[in-house]
Amino acid sequence: MSEKNKTSSKILNFIVTNNTYFILVLLFVICSLASEHFLTLANLVNICQQYSGTVIVSIGMLFVILTGGIDLSVGSVMALGSVFSAYAMVELHLPIIVSVILSMILGTVCGLITGILVAKAKIAAFVASLAMMTICRGVAYMISNGTPINTPAGSISRLGTAKLFPFLTWLTVIAIIVVAASGFCLYKTACGRTVIMIGSNQEAVHLAGISVTPHLISVYAISGFCSALGGVIATSRTGIGSGAVGQGLELDCIAACVIGGASLSGGSGSSLKTVVGVLVLAMIGNIMNLLSVPSYPQDVIKGIIIILAVLLQQGTSRINKN
Repeated sequence: MSEKNKTSSKILNFIVTNNTYFILVLLFVICSLASEHFLTLANLVNICQQYSGTVIVSIGMLFVILTGGIDLSVGSVMALGSVFSAYAMVELHLPIIVSVILSMILGTVCGLITGILVAKAKIAAFVASLAMMTICRGVAYMISNGTPINTPAGSISRLGTAKLFPFLTWLTVIAIIVVAASGFCLYKTACGRTVIMIGSNQEAVHLAGISVTPHLISVYAISGFCSALGGVIATSRTGIGSGAVGQGLELDCIAACVIGGASLSGGSGSSLKTVVGVLVLAMIGNIMNLLSVPSYPQDVIKGIIIILAVLLQQGTSRINKN
């Protein structure tokens, strides 16, 4: 291969490997030109604040997708975390920190049950998580009696409004910590690498003498934990625990992972690129709101973007194989 061809090949590989980031930059430029209100500090902080919970839940979804599974219950577990945290403070009169911890434990338990159904009972991830989605949403409405629970003024809502700097909120910091921790877990620990290996070749993991079952259960537990944390964040933003929180969020999280380059068959994905996927969806929703585009066309555009993302992922896989 000539030197010119080698250089062209390197450039192509660089573009293919980092196409997610190029999409983000291109979309950022387009949004900046489309509305003068987009590139303002208040709007950018609002995007980060609004989608902090989605980032955290998407990270949990990524762990499951890396094993080749799917978790449709994330939105419902998020609602359960939101309602229970508010219920614990208002009805049980528990301190904020205790309410938050119990909510996350509850979400983790829900994830554990889903993981056991998948890993032990050998129920398809789609079916097991679909059942958990229905159960958690129902329990959330039962706890709240179908009505939102208002948290005491100045309690958990302080977390949703507190800022470290004019451009950095505590919710954003929490999301950054979760992303950093997930990246370290996936790429710097044996357990994380095993999770990725399970998605790539589960049989090879078996032959290597590694037990797959506890790793499969753990990823659903992580997803449940992240979902409940996302619910707590939703409550802190609005001051309300509601069973309607997170409706349809599972689709946004799956879309964010796919846009970020995660393979739905498992084995490939990145925490940072998943965040980029969330930001892509966030900017699309934000710019359409600024341009007063009705909600229904927004759903159509999101669907088209998901299709394009999958096609791009397939093209990337073919190039990498060649």
